[in-house]
Amino acid sequence: MDVPSPNQSQTPCQPWVGQSSWSTASPPGPLCSPLPSFQHLNLGSPSDQRPCYNHLQTNNWDFQNNTSRNSTHPNMLIAHSADQSVHAVSQGRHIPPCSLPLMKEGAQPRNSQQMSLYSPHCTPYQAGSPPFQPPYTHQVLQNGPQSPHQNHLPVSPPLYQSPQCMPSPEFQREKVGSPFGYTQNNASPASPIQHQPQWTLAPHSTGTINSFVPNASAQDTMPQSPNSESRYGLDPELLPSAVKVMAEDRAEWEGKVFVSEPFSRLPPLATTPCIIEDRGNASPHAIRSVSYVVPCDGQMAVISRLPLGALVTPLLKQNAGEKSLPLCKEPDCVVGCSGCGASMCAAMGWQDCGQRFYCPFCGKLSEVPWQHYQPTKGVEGVRVDKDKRPELSMGSYEIIHSQKDEPAVLLLAIDVSASALRGGHLEFVTQQIHTLLTCLNRYDDDSLSDVRVGLMTYDHNIHLYDLSPGLSRPHMLVITESEDLQLPVREGLLVSLKDCIGSIDSVLQLIPQFTAECDDSTGVPVELPVKAGLAVLQGLSCPGKLLIFHTAPLIESGHTNSSSGFFGTNKPKSIFQPSEQAISLAKECVNQGCGVHLFVLSQQDVGGAWPGHIPYLTGGALHAYSHLQGEMDRDRFSTDLKRTVETDTGYRAELRIFVSKDLRVSGCYGMFVPGPSPGHVTMATLNSWTTLAVEFAHTRTLDETRGVVIQVALSYSIQTGVRRTRVHTLTLRCSRDLQEAFRHYQAQTLLTFYCKKMYCAVLERPLQELREELQTEATEALASYRKHCCSASVSAGQLVLPQYLRALPVYINSLRKSEVLLPGLRSSIHQRLLQRCQVLSMDTRSTATHFYPLLFPLPLSRDSSSSAHPQEAVRCCSASLEPRGLYLLHAPLMLLLWVGTQVPAGKLVELFNTSCFSSLPSGETKLPVLENPLSISVRSLIDTLNSEAPCTRKLWVAKQGDTCEEALQRHLVEDKSPNGGASYADFLYHLHINSVRLLQ
Repeated sequence: MDVPSPNQSQTPCQPWVGQSSWSTASPPGPLCSPLPSFQHLNLGSPSDQRPCYNHLQTNNWDFQNNTSRNSTHPNMLIAHSADQSVHAVSQGRHIPPCSLPLMKEGAQPRNSQQMSLYSPHCTPYQAGSPPFQPPYTHQVLQNGPQSPHQNHLPVSPPLYQSPQCMPSPEFQREKVGSPFGYTQNNASPASPIQHQPQWTLAPHSTGTINSFVPNASAQDTMPQSPNSESRYGLDPELLPSAVKVMAEDRAEWEGKVFVSEPFSRLPPLATTPCIIEDRGNASPHAIRSVSYVVPCDGQMAVISRLPLGALVTPLLKQNAGEKSLPLCKEPDCVVGCSGCGASMCAAMGWQDCGQRFYCPFCGKLSEVPWQHYQPTKGVEGVRVDKDKRPELSMGSYEIIHSQKDEPAVLLLAIDVSASALRGGHLEFVTQQIHTLLTCLNRYDDDSLSDVRVGLMTYDHNIHLYDLSPGLSRPHMLVITESEDLQLPVREGLLVSLKDCIGSIDSVLQLIPQFTAECDDSTGVPVELPVKAGLAVLQGLSCPGKLLIFHTAPLIESGHTNSSSGFFGTNKPKSIFQPSEQAISLAKECVNQGCGVHLFVLSQQDVGGAWPGHIPYLTGGALHAYSHLQGEMDRDRFSTDLKRTVETDTGYRAELRIFVSKDLRVSGCYGMFVPGPSPGHVTMATLNSWTTLAVEFAHTRTLDETRGVVIQVALSYSIQTGVRRTRVHTLTLRCSRDLQEAFRHYQAQTLLTFYCKKMYCAVLERPLQELREELQTEATEALASYRKHCCSASVSAGQLVLPQYLRALPVYINSLRKSEVLLPGLRSSIHQRLLQRCQVLSMDTRSTATHFYPLLFPLPLSRDSSSSAHPQEAVRCCSASLEPRGLYLLHAPLMLLLWVGTQVPAGKLVELFNTSCFSSLPSGETKLPVLENPLSISVRSLIDTLNSEAPCTRKLWVAKQGDTCEEALQRHLVEDKSPNGGASYADFLYHLHINSVRLLQ
């Protein structure tokens, strides 16, 4: 259930809401236009509808005796699981039933109360109705109608329906094709419709579904969890699969080269490892457009119901095998547009023999300075030096400016309050800091070995240290006035690491021996170490990283008597909204280029202030540990500390976004402090993971011949203070054909865009409203594609999906029932706040893996276990888990190893060094180092996956039937989630039903 926040209004339940946990957001009435309003079903937590149960009289269906009972409710849709039929009757008109694949024979029906869907547009099936009639053949189509010569796959017993709900004549067309076999036809790119795999419900008399499903004995297959069953009888295994989409894309692109050039085709998925060759268009890892064919006018974009935008990762790191980013010095670089300030790129159009160029972003002509003039050649007017200049021929390049800022520094702040001294972990922390600084001092990289370092400690006072090399020993400077911090000295607070390594070492050895000056039971304000570190950086006019190692309870200044620190004023706000003081302090850090990284060394209670707002708004992060007592926590702390210091970082970053003159930047979403203009973003620090979502809107009709140009210019300084500008430019096609636009969307890109937009909107809007909006947009998009992009009529029983949006329903459903938008009973506020910030900072690949984790079956045979590469991922549901198998679940924030009860004892010995299943470790675990093929392979795979993750993770081991399986259940996104979110099959069923009703 959602945690109600003061600004969340309780949406009143409608009288037709039932125990299926689906609700309508619009009153009953005729459904006609796809754009105004339509029946809107909410897949929220059952708790959202509990207050309305007393308004309903539930229709019960006796599945054992196959008899119906009278129902007094006037409107309902019944999914009959006993003979696997779907029955729908409309008030005054026919609503054809859904033809999604039903459950396999032998599946147990759900409880009748769970299988009833109440709709204001349906009437119940009454007892004594005429016998059921065989229905027309149903198909599930993708990307439009299929060829009549394609074979159909029988997947379930036939559907039946009452004569009173027989489809209209236009839906009674006979489907041609054999009822056996499964084929996939892909049309050429020039074909108007690309035929895709189809799932067909066809009457069959010579076979059953079991003949098309791999044989499995009862002891080999894990009983299907109730969470994975569909209350409407659909078979989840026959629905579009996200892992199949990723596998197909890998088979097409893995190990190959994608040539990125202007007006290029759709790139590989973000989850597919592929080498990108820049030939005038930026890499999709830097700029990934939501659609690679943009609708020409705004009305087409509105009709499609899909957004226009791009995902921007400006400081991306080049993959192995790719050419390094070309560099050019500012004096030698051709100057960009003098009107709008856009940088030079390959999309500029040259005129007058190279004396002037046309800017696609503002539409103005700019003169070329004489020192940069070169003539043009050919009909297209290409400069003769195009291939010699990266700014004229490349989609991405970097300009090195002559100006230089102050080098970035490393400032360490250590909590020495009574709680920290009692915790007993200060000695370990100081040892790790000393080890890290010693390694940095030995590096050959001058940017790290010459970094200036500062040190301070704090409790209720601030202790600064003068580390000047001329002093015989460091001097401690105590500041007792925390409101108006004044630095007693400036020289010696930040000293080159080579010159102060000995002084820092002596201070670090003394810190664990400090004596507490006062009791800290009331807590230490969150802002105190941030203000002190910021004052040091401001006093010396330099950017840097501020690393805070904190132990004492955290409070917010001015709210010491409050049990919660989420409300900076008396005005109600969302639990996700930071206090005004936190935002003000974060803005100061952004102006100074100070990135805050907070290491919380003891677990905080839920009632206290959440300390992560300032770190994440400044490009930093929050790392929390449980007192650093266990070996795994200590290993994770060491890895986090090293990664934080050594990660390549941009300081004092300014991001400017340009788009063709007929479009405008209407929004920008990500983990930053919003400014007055969405097209100009200022950040304190950013790294190669930092990704933003940019939304565009039409101002006038686009020119098909010119296309659409997007440019991102990131101005930042590196560790040494050198100022650079990284430029990425992407040129796209635009079209008046709506089907072309639909065919150039990708589900992973849309998921990441929706995620960033919705996770930013939680600051101001109710969660239930956001969940409903996601479902509305997905339903309207499917309805629009069905109406405008199908060249021939399709029956209402056919589910039509665009080619590259087959996985979109499962992604959208996973986003809707994430803990941020739909919290569970055990979801703490701190966990939700942390997850929102972590996901907002992720790139497209990590976001897709977060909302659909990869579930790898580990090879148990000796021959295949020697390979570090896992088998193909399986569907993320409980039905994929077999008791005789080992499965590794990989998500950016979670790494979990599931062990079945029937795993051979020999394999348990090889991996865990024990043969008894009951004695296996459970929960957070570190695998023992054993010299056998299975152990080496699994540990190598874990190390590989950890190197790709944006943060350090601990390995969780979940045994089948153990309480730790709850952590796994939250990540099996195709199942019904523990917090009440609908299963994938049920969500897709209702997307289809609503999209069909929307067009009637």
